[in-house]
Amino acid sequence: MGKDIVNVLFAGLGGQGIIRASDMLTEAAFRLGYDVKKSELHGMSQRGGSVSSDVRFGKKVWSPMIPWGEADYLVAVSEDQEAVCRPFLAPDAVILRPSMLDPKDAASRMLNIAMLGLLNRYLKFEDGLWETLIRENFKGEVAEANVQAYHRGTLVKI
Repeated sequence: MGKDIVNVLFAGLGGQGIIRASDMLTEAAFRLGYDVKKSELHGMSQRGGSVSSDVRFGKKVWSPMIPWGEADYLVAVSEDQEAVCRPFLAPDAVILRPSMLDPKDAASRMLNIAMLGLLNRYLKFEDGLWETLIRENFKGEVAEANVQAYHRGTLVKI
């Protein structure tokens, strides 16, 4: 990690697992010893409206909110949220979209976890850490299906 603070913005619609994915990234960064801050905006999430979550981690993070123009990564679980989030993106921000994934994952309930796999192509956290977190958040066959979705996300060419 070359920056003092890494800023990841998750954006999607209610029911897409935005909060869970951001919680998992927060926990992963914390377990790796980073100072982590997180904020979330539910909006009209219960009616399929916009949901976003900021995750910031590094040596020392003072605020949970990503300042305008400083998001390093946008995990756009719903691609229509890109335009809404554009003011928050750094000039060299990486935008991750469901269309980058296998269509099977892009249309599945495991989309958020496959997107974490795609994000990890850049973050380079240990896969074992993600597998542990997935198994802590899901049980049985659902956990194993999510582990597989995560790994398929890590295979996307970037």
